[in-house]
Amino acid sequence: MSRPDAPAGAVRQGSLREWNLAVVLGRIAAADHPPSRAGLAAETGLTRATVSAVVEDLVAGRLVTEAEPTPRTGAGRPARGLVLAADGPAGLGLEVNVDYLAACVVDLAGRVRHHTVHRADLRPLTPAEALRRLVELATRARAEAAREGLTLAGAALAVPGLVDDAGLVRLAPNLGWRDVPVPALLAGHPPLTASVDGVPPLVVENEANLAALGELHAGPDGAASFLHISGEVGIGAGIVLDGSLFRGARGWSGEIGHIPLHPDGPACRCGGRGCLETYTGQEAILAAAGLAGADLPADTATTRLAELAEGGEPAVLRALHHAGSALGVAVAGVVNLLDLDTVVLGGGYAPLAAWLRPPVLTEISHRVLTAAWSPVTVRPAVLGAEAAAVGAAGSVVRRILARPAGWLTHRG
Repeated sequence: MSRPDAPAGAVRQGSLREWNLAVVLGRIAAADHPPSRAGLAAETGLTRATVSAVVEDLVAGRLVTEAEPTPRTGAGRPARGLVLAADGPAGLGLEVNVDYLAACVVDLAGRVRHHTVHRADLRPLTPAEALRRLVELATRARAEAAREGLTLAGAALAVPGLVDDAGLVRLAPNLGWRDVPVPALLAGHPPLTASVDGVPPLVVENEANLAALGELHAGPDGAASFLHISGEVGIGAGIVLDGSLFRGARGWSGEIGHIPLHPDGPACRCGGRGCLETYTGQEAILAAAGLAGADLPADTATTRLAELAEGGEPAVLRALHHAGSALGVAVAGVVNLLDLDTVVLGGGYAPLAAWLRPPVLTEISHRVLTAAWSPVTVRPAVLGAEAAAVGAAGSVVRRILARPAGWLTHRG
């Protein structure tokens, strides 16, 4: 930001440079093939001199690098294309869930460069104890990133609960967390201390929202509006409308797991009864399949359920069918309300989609008013169980791509 007493021309000049940097970097990031400086000038309408100056800044800031030129058969020297740097800034994505912690590093091009999961039931731990374990994962991820020449530009943390604008976790019922000041508990722990462009070093967000954002940028082209459902011990949803995350008035949208299916149903950890996740959460499915009490971590549980379903185990098939039917009832209500045409089964639901999808579609066909002439697509998530951590890391990267001037100022 310019000083209040700065000349107007200086403000305009600085704003123009920021705009040019963002436009050129955005074109490079979106290109199917490495564009040349001349090509960028033609696409953007900027002069070649301006493009060259901008590119030099981006190269010096380790945001862009030159690709090897494509051989040409005609006269003249082949132009060198430009690509996002593989050894520049990167995003750190962190996730706290009921029975695991995860850390993920994503580079500017969206490639996952590091991913690790620590499996443990976190419910017996205090929030401070759980977050101390998370810091250990973050520290290892930072070291791995440094070994690959990457610099972490910030971090985002996915939490399965209601998070306010200050990063305070108001309620995470399946973890037993209430009013947990996550940023304060993590303050002073590298790599969560370096602020870039005035943005807090750590952004805390609902895990289903970050998973939906990850899917938005990794999923099939054209899916600009969809419901992404994260099926773990608890169930959350991220709602994407016209390419943007719908957060609601206070940022707490998407709590599909606490839609009541039966008001007098089983008690839920949220304090209500008959919530969706009491029928379709991971522990509910395992219990219905006769696997309650089995020592199965999150990823192992879904893998085991999928293996048994593929083998035709009747109890598992019945459990998945009943879970899919209950999920379909809730999904149909959301589709009727928001007029969505795509439902994405993410988290632990992704590997079980082959068995959950048919009953979900059956309920949609019976309950969605427009289903007869406007079908709804139900598909597994592209990112599967890694969506929240990858989406968290990707949110950091996209912030740099949208405003590279902040990164360059931070480095300068």
